[in-house]
Amino acid sequence: MADRDLVRLGRFPERGSHEFAAIAAILDEALVCHVGVSVRGQPVVLPTTFARRDRHLYIHGSTVARWMGALTSAPLCLTVSILDAIVLARSAYNHTLNYRSVVVFGQAERVTDAQERRRALEAIVEHVCPGRSSDTRPPSAKELKATSVLRIDLATASAKTREGPPVDFDEDYGKGIWAGVIPVRTVRGTPIPDARLEAGVGLPYYLGR
Repeated sequence: MADRDLVRLGRFPERGSHEFAAIAAILDEALVCHVGVSVRGQPVVLPTTFARRDRHLYIHGSTVARWMGALTSAPLCLTVSILDAIVLARSAYNHTLNYRSVVVFGQAERVTDAQERRRALEAIVEHVCPGRSSDTRPPSAKELKATSVLRIDLATASAKTREGPPVDFDEDYGKGIWAGVIPVRTVRGTPIPDARLEAGVGLPYYLGR
């Protein structure tokens, strides 16, 4: 069951949403999430790649990683954020960012089904680089044994966004100070081939799009 108290929107609630479509759209665009959990009484927040399949998120890591083990036995908080712009107001107090973000609360479940594990790992590769999973060596039995795959339900989640120009105090307008929005975007650059790439191996089609 979703705990709405955890994702109740306090400040600027008009910027938030509990609609799954809004949450899914942000998750599908973001490339990195941050997962927070308590490990032996110490708060730990770590970045990792992820993928969404339906109403679950999947993350992976080493089977011997303490933080991965803690996620299955303690509550977690997972966040993603996409920076869209730096917003410069006429006062430093009103400077802000345009962004899209998601917060997820819950507890991770270890995925033990072999087919689900493989699908989840493939989804993570595809999320980061669409087309790559069919153009790489699949994980070996040894690699699969060394990798833990966790599933996180999206039942308790919320999205929050800000867009638009700066909002200043009335007395600050007309003071001759520049204000506005500086767009920020993530751009994939030209692929750089590995120095040990065999002769004749060309750029894959999915990287040339």
